[in-house]
Amino acid sequence: MNKNLKKICTLIFFTIFLCGCTPKDSRTIVQFSSWGSKSEIDILKPILKDFETENPDIKIDFMHIPQNYFQKLHLLFASNTAPDVVFINNLYLPVYANAGKLEDLTETGLIDENFYKKSVEALSYKNKIYAVPRDISNLVIFYNKDLFDKKGLPYPDENTTFQDFLNLAQKLTDKEKGIFGISFEEEPLFYLPYLMSEGGGILSDDGDENILDTDASRRGIKFYADLRKKYNAAPKQNESASATMAQMFLQGKIAMHLSGRWLVPKYREAAEFDWDIAPFPKGSAGSIVPLDASGWAISADSKHKEESKRLIKYLSSKESLEKFSKSGLIVPARIDAANSEYFLDNQKPQNAKIFLDVIETSKPTPVNINYNEVLDKTKQILEQEFF
Repeated sequence: MNKNLKKICTLIFFTIFLCGCTPKDSRTIVQFSSWGSKSEIDILKPILKDFETENPDIKIDFMHIPQNYFQKLHLLFASNTAPDVVFINNLYLPVYANAGKLEDLTETGLIDENFYKKSVEALSYKNKIYAVPRDISNLVIFYNKDLFDKKGLPYPDENTTFQDFLNLAQKLTDKEKGIFGISFEEEPLFYLPYLMSEGGGILSDDGDENILDTDASRRGIKFYADLRKKYNAAPKQNESASATMAQMFLQGKIAMHLSGRWLVPKYREAAEFDWDIAPFPKGSAGSIVPLDASGWAISADSKHKEESKRLIKYLSSKESLEKFSKSGLIVPARIDAANSEYFLDNQKPQNAKIFLDVIETSKPTPVNINYNEVLDKTKQILEQEFF
């Protein structure tokens, strides 16, 4: 064997030897799935990195699913390849909890008095907790203060009734300028407050009965439909064209917009007028909006449940939820984080605390395992009412 060949063989031997001696990554890998925009993920990733630093025995395999999240999650559960930790919301949670796909977290100690009770209730099924809440989603009235001031009208507040609201919407409407008093969207989320505030809804509180055709629900449907059809205070489809209600609000074409906290970052950035928020007006049953929640669940088939609990405990801590709150994107499900300077800061909306006050009068959205089918049928039934 010549010298060059001998050197090559020696090099190969030592390379193989050294590779065999390289210590393997002994960390437990915890898979974690979530949806979320780029800005939301930019907040999440450093939190996950900090968790790994503080828990050197765990490595997070983050699975970002920005689109068709629940369709893909359904396939993962069906094929027994679901992630250990799953970000989920209350609308889909019953489907997986009922199928035995989620771990019961009731007695784990992950939930304490720091969480809003209604957020925990929203992420429970048959009196068992299946997810630790991150945020609460409710609805308020965003309003353009400049348009109110030009008309010399009072801003809406906690005492505004349905009749007051209608009067304001009519007075703020200026068809010649293409300005409408109130937004109008055909998704159930945005007309549920009108039904609930009249004592109705789509499903009964236990989710077992469809109450869409009750007198209370019909009153709410009629009031909402009349805003558009009878009083012309809300835009019809041909009047909004392809613009969303949020876009029309930013254009100064909508004086009052019923929506949620998720629009705050966009309105802070893009609104060229003064704006604030107010509670939803009072119907005959009061001011009631649906409360939804998102949070972290553990797959029942996870082989790393203890490590998954450690991750959820870290993600749901006051410090982590404050980081999510800084952007203005969410209403934290923790009371201490919600009442911190990070949520109640000096940015718009001035009346940010209304998001927290509304929790007291809101109601967790009644859902069942067939809720998506129920919503599809509801849309078909009410389509003729809104056009």
